[in-house]
Parts: sequence; structure tokens; C-alpha cells
Amino acid sequence: MDAALGDSGPQYFRVIAAGKASPAMAAAAARRLGSRIRAGLVVASTPASVPDGFEFIVGGHPIPTVDSERGGRRALEIAGSLQPDERLLVLVSGGASALMAVPADGITLEDKRATTDRLLRAGADIHALNTVRKHLSSIKGGWLAARAGGLCDALVISDVVGDDPSFIASGPTVVDASRFDEALDVLRRFGGEAAYPPAVVARLRQGGAGAVPETPKPGDPRLAQTRTAVIGSRRDAMAGAAAEAGALGYHVSRLDDAVVGEARTTAVAHLRATLARAAGLGRPACIVSSGETTVHVTGRGRGGRNQEFALAAADLLAATAGPAVVASVGTDGIDGPTDAAGAIADSTTIGRAAAAGLIPGRYLSDNNAYAFFEALGDLIHTGPTGTNVGDLQVILLA
Repeated sequence: MDAALGDSGPQYFRVIAAGKASPAMAAAAARRLGSRIRAGLVVASTPASVPDGFEFIVGGHPIPTVDSERGGRRALEIAGSLQPDERLLVLVSGGASALMAVPADGITLEDKRATTDRLLRAGADIHALNTVRKHLSSIKGGWLAARAGGLCDALVISDVVGDDPSFIASGPTVVDASRFDEALDVLRRFGGEAAYPPAVVARLRQGGAGAVPETPKPGDPRLAQTRTAVIGSRRDAMAGAAAEAGALGYHVSRLDDAVVGEARTTAVAHLRATLARAAGLGRPACIVSSGETTVHVTGRGRGGRNQEFALAAADLLAATAGPAVVASVGTDGIDGPTDAAGAIADSTTIGRAAAAGLIPGRYLSDNNAYAFFEALGDLIHTGPTGTNVGDLQVILLA
């Protein structure tokens, strides 16, 4: 934090922390800056302790709530009250897109909720999702920093593959290169315009026609004094997992290419490629990877992308020579709309499922991985971890 903030300029701060890691980030800022903080706000996904003097709001995730809107509007108020002898410090982590929601003119919170839910169910990735979110918002896509109009530093923990700060939490302090036409195209690709609220479609069409101001673009003078730095990402989680595996005596291989795509197909392709790569690796072996897959929800069951990833890998694990285990987990401790972080599948999963009368393909088709792994006792429960740097996969081979 010291290096990111530097020592020049105003020495008083207004602090906005939003996201799953916001309580811990706010605590670090309070330790570093102390009485130099004149106002502070934390918007998080779960109840937590925050530093004295900080306002605390629990918003909704992954779908924004009324409190998400309250948090977003309060953040804009704090940014707009920045004084000449102050600097705005924005601490961003995964989840902040939903936790701070300020609908644009003509859009209601319910419009945003319905749009986000439809895109998630259609399997939209974070880049597509946030392209739309930015153009339905008065805080995302650089609008928060534009409201401050002064010195602004943003420190960001990335939950986005590629670590592009304009897509992390929909870039509240970063200029936006995407346009209304692109957001409208996302709707067309994920269900079609008729699947979304009429007010949302109308706004995107008006924006594409130039009747609604675009998000702040590169060169916008309102963001000339804004600096944004990524201070953590999925690679940090991988490094931690690899170091722990090495300490436990595993021969470790770390795969830096991001694991992305539809969970049920990516799992099989990723496992096949990993097994081939591990052929020359000593045993016991540990292969660590990370990324963020998607799920196209067509069934009525419960689960998340990590649980679906593990379930899809089970058949191939059963055919693997020698014991093999796959764990896929969300680093935030929350996988989809469930209380599990993810799940474990191994060489015995298919056999144990058969003995219990469970048919894996049916559970996969119904997007019901949670029930499948709950019956086998193979869900991973960590509780909220207080951070979010995407998903982590660990494969063990004996």
C-alpha cells in the first residue's frame, strides 16, 4: 500500500472499500493511514468487523439488492465530497459489481437484477456481463472516479482472468473502452433482446444512437488524476497452493494458462491435457491451475461452476490408471448460489455413486451437482474467505 500511494500530494483520505475482501482491505488502510482517514465506507457481502469510523453496508451478491444500491449511492456521495486537501482511496475486490449498484437514469434496480440473472443463467462470462453492467450504471465504468474529479488511487484484487482493471468490479475508477453497441450485442448473444427488460434494451439502443452519454473513455480529463493498480490475482492463490504442496512432499506443476469456458466441457479437456502433461512428473504429483469457467443453466438443480467442473471430471477420473483426485474451489469460499466452495471428485466417485444409486449424468444435466456431492460427502465447505481471486483447481496423482 505504501508504494501504491506514494508520499506526495494531499495527506488526508476518504476511503471506499467494496468487495468480498473489503473488510480486510479497509483494516489495512486504517492501520497504514490512521487519523488521516476523514471518512470511510465498507460494502461487503457478509457481516464483518470494520475499523472504527467506517460505515458498513452488507450488499447482495451475485444479484444486487436494495442495500447494494444504498452502498453505491453512499460511495458516490463520499467521492463527490472530496476536498482539495484530500485523496480518494478506493479498495476493490471481487463481488463489488453487485455490491455497489447505482442504476442509470431510466433503469430500476429490478431491471438490473433481472438482466444480471438472465446473463448468468445464459452462461455469460465476466467480460460480457460487465460490458452490460457498465452501461446500465452510474458508478461503474469509471463513473465513481469521475464523480470525485480529483486525486484518486484504486488498489484492486483481481477475480478476472487477464487482470484487466476495467473489468474487475466493472472498473469504477477506470476508463471504459466498451460501448453501448457492444453491450446490446451481448444481450443478443445471450438470449436475445426480448429476454431482457424493455427499459434496459431501450437505454442500450439510445446509447448506441448517441442519445445517452457514453461511459468515460481514454483521455477523459475527469480521470486524469486517477491511478489504478492490481495488487493481487489468481496467480497468488496458485503460488500459495504450489508452495504448500511442495512442503507436503508433492512434485508440483503449475499451469499458468487460465482455465475458462463451459465448466462441463472444460473439465474433461483440462483433465486430459493435465494427465498427459503429468506423465513425466514424479509421484506423488500435484498440478495447480486457476481461472473461471461458466455454467449455462438449463436444469432446476443447485450447484456452481466448481461443483459442475468436478462432476464432469468424474468419469475420466474413474478410467485413470492409479489414484487421482480433482478439487475445484472458489477462492471466496462460495460457489454459485450455494454454501459450498466447490467439490472433490476422485477415482472412486463413479463407483461410490453407483453403490448409492446416483446417476452422475442426470445430476449434471439438471445442474444439480450440489445434491450429488452432498450425498457422497464430497462438498468443500470453507465459509466466506474474505477474498476472491477466481477459482483454483488442484489435481493429485499417486
